Amino acid sequence: MGRLFLVNLDGKGYSCKHCQAHLALSEDIVSKSFHCRHGKAYLFSKVVNVTIGLKEDRMMMTGMHTVSDIFCVGCGSNVGWKYVAAYDKGQKYKEGKFILERFKVSGPDGSHYWSSHESHVGGSDAEDA
Repeated sequence: MGRLFLVNLDGKGYSCKHCQAHLALSEDIVSKSFHCRHGKAYLFSKVVNVTIGLKEDRMMMTGMHTVSDIFCVGCGSNVGWKYVAAYDKGQKYKEGKFILERFKVSGPDGSHYWSSHESHVGGSDAEDA
């Protein structure tokens, strides 16, 4: 295995709860109104330090989607999924975006919160009305 290079983000954000690898910035949140099997989930426009798994079709609360699980490059933990395709026109805005499950990450309300001044399987996609 080669040397691991992690991207360090500058600002307030979310990190892997297991290894604290930076994953996303708060400013890249598209929506906080998603839910998954373990509770809240946030939709992000971009994430870093993840690998993308195989594509698969999943029936979610908002219809059929093609998704790929995403895994932390630091420790290999599943941290959410990427929307590859949405079959319903009203869900197309999700394509190319990422879900981070709050149960699987640390963030601004957690003890592993980080900022620029500090060192460093499937689910639903239900949205709140």
